[in-house]
Amino acid sequence: MHHNEEVNVDLGFASARERRLWIWTAVVVATIYSTLGLARTLSDELRARALLDNLFAFAFLLIGVALVAFGFKVKARGAEVGLVLCVVAVYLLVFARMGIPEERTHLIEYSIVALLVYEALLERRSAGRSVPAPALLTVLITSGLGVADECIQAALPNRVFDPVDIGFNILAAVMATTGRAGLLRLRQRTANGG
Repeated sequence: MHHNEEVNVDLGFASARERRLWIWTAVVVATIYSTLGLARTLSDELRARALLDNLFAFAFLLIGVALVAFGFKVKARGAEVGLVLCVVAVYLLVFARMGIPEERTHLIEYSIVALLVYEALLERRSAGRSVPAPALLTVLITSGLGVADECIQAALPNRVFDPVDIGFNILAAVMATTGRAGLLRLRQRTANGG
């Protein structure tokens, strides 16, 4: 057994890839939490420079790239491309209905968290570890992190606890996980001749 494999086993990770995915998840969540106090100031500054919408477009593009990177490890088929386009369309429609640009950050942030958590759980399962209902577990973990986000905001002087934001965090978890799980299911069915 290599030294790296021993470390993974000692820490409970099923593989080096799972460990990396959890580290990236922790980095993203720590970044989200650490910027909560600065979010309003940053948002106001971006709005004053007319950069807020551009930032959201760029972040949305990153989510699309993540879906493609995780989903198209092999050559994509027409149905898979169609599903990705449907997921993108749903995100665009939800973005368009969100009147306050800052609300969109919840969809972006927690979509990324959900994709990372889901991939980590899938990696764990593929390494032979027991992971019951990885999609549901992903939504629960990501939603819990979103609730913690709002609880931290309740303790900050310039922020407030907002149950609506929790709903956006849960929506992001459901949308990202459903899109990724649907892509996997479609690929498996296509591979099995279905």
